[in-house]
Amino acid sequence: MTVASARTVEVTVPATSANLGPGFDTLGLALSVYDTLMVTELPAGELEIEVSGSGSAEIPRDASNLIVRTIAHVYADVDRALPGLRIVAENGVPHGRGLGSSGAAVAAGILAAKGLLEGDVEISDADMLRLATEIEGHPDNVAPALFGGLTIAWMGERGAQHKKLLVHRGVSPLVLVPSYTMSTSKARSLQPPQVSTADAVFNLSRSALLIAALTQSPELLLDATADRLHQDYRAEAMPETQRLVQALRAAGFAAVVSGAGPSVLVLADGPGSRQDAVELAESTTDTPWEALLLAVDVRGGTVGNRAEGST
Repeated sequence: MTVASARTVEVTVPATSANLGPGFDTLGLALSVYDTLMVTELPAGELEIEVSGSGSAEIPRDASNLIVRTIAHVYADVDRALPGLRIVAENGVPHGRGLGSSGAAVAAGILAAKGLLEGDVEISDADMLRLATEIEGHPDNVAPALFGGLTIAWMGERGAQHKKLLVHRGVSPLVLVPSYTMSTSKARSLQPPQVSTADAVFNLSRSALLIAALTQSPELLLDATADRLHQDYRAEAMPETQRLVQALRAAGFAAVVSGAGPSVLVLADGPGSRQDAVELAESTTDTPWEALLLAVDVRGGTVGNRAEGST
């Protein structure tokens, strides 16, 4: 039984879409689909995990759980003993679909640890990004999951860094989610070890243009989301995704593979055009697509204390 003095924190973390076309391993966008969890301190050595929602059947209920491993990583970093944990999670972020489910789990673990340690150890935004990147391996998904909005993430002399930008209110995200999944590691294995100078310059120009399109000029989104570095190489592993992206772009929609795929992200230049994109998706491929009409999440992950044992 949970004792009355045990601390409980409530965490909410958004889905994310990385790359956004040309911004490979650099750009990420927080979206209004969420994982939520309650984490309660237990006596040392105890562990209870309840999971519902997307991917729940495959998620470990032991110390190998990614949220547990992330919380343990934070506690070790600040030299504190890890308490027992009770985790109750509801996964709204689709798993294995290119919407940052692992990054969301890492961000959730970081925020949960921050909340549990509040009053003892203060964990800064820079520390959160550093710790999350140590677990995830790259900051492009964890940065928007933690901080919201559009983020530019990079590795510098001081480690993982990010810059958050506000997205133009005319940008209306649509995510088309198929029933099949894609392994991020498999998608990465399809990347060539080298690319041509022409392709590198092409993506540099489009990445710069994409920042302007997302923050100031949504009418430029179609040109700004063109890519030559990763999407075509991964097409053979998800042909229905590639077919849909090509059909949407041919019709004038700024469509890209979301993260490692297989979901498709459409950055519409207004909410009215999204339904046209949904109808095109329904008629283009044999794969059924779940349409998520979303907003850009501007808050990022949140954590709050919640009294335990009082009700």
